[in-house]
Amino acid sequence: MSDDHGAMDHGSMKHGAADTAGSDHSTMDHSTMDHSGMDHSTMDHSEMDHSGMDHASMGHQPGASQDLPATAEPHEPIPVLTPADRAAAFKNLDDHVIHGESINSYWSLDRLEAWDADEDGTGMAWEAKAWVGSDLNRLWLRSEGERAGGSTESADVEVLYGRAIARWWDAVAGVRHDFGFGGGPSRTYAALGVIGLAPYKFEVEATAYLGESGQVGLGAEAEYEMLFTNRLIGQWLVEGEAWSKDDPAVGIGSGLSKVEAGFRLRYEFHRQFAPYVGVVWERAYGGTADQRRARSGDVDDTRVVAGVRIWF
Repeated sequence: MSDDHGAMDHGSMKHGAADTAGSDHSTMDHSTMDHSGMDHSTMDHSEMDHSGMDHASMGHQPGASQDLPATAEPHEPIPVLTPADRAAAFKNLDDHVIHGESINSYWSLDRLEAWDADEDGTGMAWEAKAWVGSDLNRLWLRSEGERAGGSTESADVEVLYGRAIARWWDAVAGVRHDFGFGGGPSRTYAALGVIGLAPYKFEVEATAYLGESGQVGLGAEAEYEMLFTNRLIGQWLVEGEAWSKDDPAVGIGSGLSKVEAGFRLRYEFHRQFAPYVGVVWERAYGGTADQRRARSGDVDDTRVVAGVRIWF
C-alpha cells in the first residue's frame, strides 16, 4: 500500500459495519504503514478485522510472553564444542613445569616439652628438623632425644640429601648417628627413606636404617593436624620403630621395638611461636620390653606434657 497516511484524519473515517466492504483491513500490512500523523483518539477498533495483520513486526510474537517448548531451538544456537575448546579448558599441567632455582630454608623445633617424671624428677624431650635447598634438591637435618633425672637417655642426629620424586614427596638418603650416653656405645647407620604429604594431609616420614653387623631398622612417623580455629590447633602423632637384631648395649630388641602416640593442643599466638599441652602414651614391645624389665624400667608410660613449637 503506497498511500501516505501521515495526514489522514481518522476522526472523519467511518469504520463501522456499513463501510467495511470498502475498507477491508484483513489484507493490510500495518508494518509498512506510516502512523506518525494518525489520530488514534477517535479510531473505533471494535469492528476492525485484524486477521491478516503482521504482528511479528509489531513486537507481539507469542514467544515474548510464553515459554518455548522444550524441543525449540535457542534464539542463539550454542556453538559446537571443538577439540581446541577442550584443550584450552583442560590444559596439561605437567607441561612446561618450571622449578624454582632459588635457595630457601626451613628450621623447626617441632617439639620442646617437659613433664613430671615422678621419682626421676622432670623429663624433657625434643624433636627438631630443618632443610636448606631448592624445590628439587635439599639438605635435610633431623634430631630428637630425651632426658630424665638430669641425664640424657637418648639423642640422635640425621644428615640427609633429599630429592623431589613426586608432587609433595622427597626421597632422602644419608646417615644417622646415635650418641652413646651413660656409658653406652654410639651407633652409626646408613639411612634411606621418604618424606611427604599423604592423602588427607597426613605428614609422613618413613626411613630404613642399615647398621653394623647387618642390623636393619625401620622408623615411621605420621602426623595429622585438626584446626579448631585459625589459632587453636590439635596435632595427632603416631610413631614406631622395629629392628632385625637384639642390641642389648643400647637397649634394643628384635622385632617391634616401641610405639608412641600422642595428642598436643597448641595455640599459635604467632605462626612461628605456639605453646602447647598434650598427652603422650609410649609402650615397648618384644625384646626391647624384656630389656626394660631387666633394668627395672617401665614397659609403658603415659605422661602429660607441656611445651612450645617454634619455626622460622
